[in-house]
Amino acid sequence: MKKYFLSLIVLLAFSIGASASKIVTDSIFSKKLNCWQKYNVYLPTGFEKSGKQYPVVYLLHGLYGNYSNWEKSGGMKLVADELISSGEACEMVIVMPNAGDSDVRNYQNGYFNVEDWPYEDFFYQEFLPEVEKKYRIIGDKEHRAIMGLSMGGGGSVVYSQRHPEMFSSCYAMSAWLDNKMGEVGGKNLKKDKLYIVAKSVSDNSAVDFVEKADEETVKKLRTVKWFIDCGDDDFLMDLSVLLYQNMRAKKIKAELRIRNGVHNWEYWHTALRTALPFASRNFSR
Repeated sequence: MKKYFLSLIVLLAFSIGASASKIVTDSIFSKKLNCWQKYNVYLPTGFEKSGKQYPVVYLLHGLYGNYSNWEKSGGMKLVADELISSGEACEMVIVMPNAGDSDVRNYQNGYFNVEDWPYEDFFYQEFLPEVEKKYRIIGDKEHRAIMGLSMGGGGSVVYSQRHPEMFSSCYAMSAWLDNKMGEVGGKNLKKDKLYIVAKSVSDNSAVDFVEKADEETVKKLRTVKWFIDCGDDDFLMDLSVLLYQNMRAKKIKAELRIRNGVHNWEYWHTALRTALPFASRNFSR
């Protein structure tokens, strides 16, 4: 009898473990970038057995970071588990791509196309299609959201501006949106990799995009739900306010939150607790 109960407990524990949420590290070979690119994927509880399709959040990291940051430093699995369990967020797949390395002066970072680093082409033509097929993602605007911190916050805004037909919502945390005041690399005179990514942010200014948008573009931007979140002591705060002001001028509805905080993981961890429910509310049920 004891052996029976012991076997039952082991079987139950295995069953719970097999169906629990998890973060999977995967990789894709990019012909565009001519290299392997790792990425993390959060799979909700029961994913393996459900057989169903899920909405997706693309969660982008910042400068000096990589695909593993949101798991290791941001505690995203804990946050996602809690929010889904409580019903504050729906079941979703969360994809964390790689767009950089901590060695920012010698390794190319960034979410935009630059010489020898056509990352945006990689993201839309290679990465997104493969990931959405492999991980049973619904794969339409109504069930796809994007968000990120710092460089990834700016990347998420620009991606949503250029492809509003692809994303239902965008949540920008402490977003690097431009270099109007030399926010990053402004005094960096050496033409290294950091110079290149800083210039790419200027060349792809999310702030200027809204200011210059014609009425047809503005109509498309209004189909995306926008949330801009930045700390009051963050060196990038003025850019978030400027983006919001430009959006208000064009009557593009957006949420703006300036909270107590700086440019660090404590801030982004708490932001995630607002960001995932925001994305979830804006998915089509």
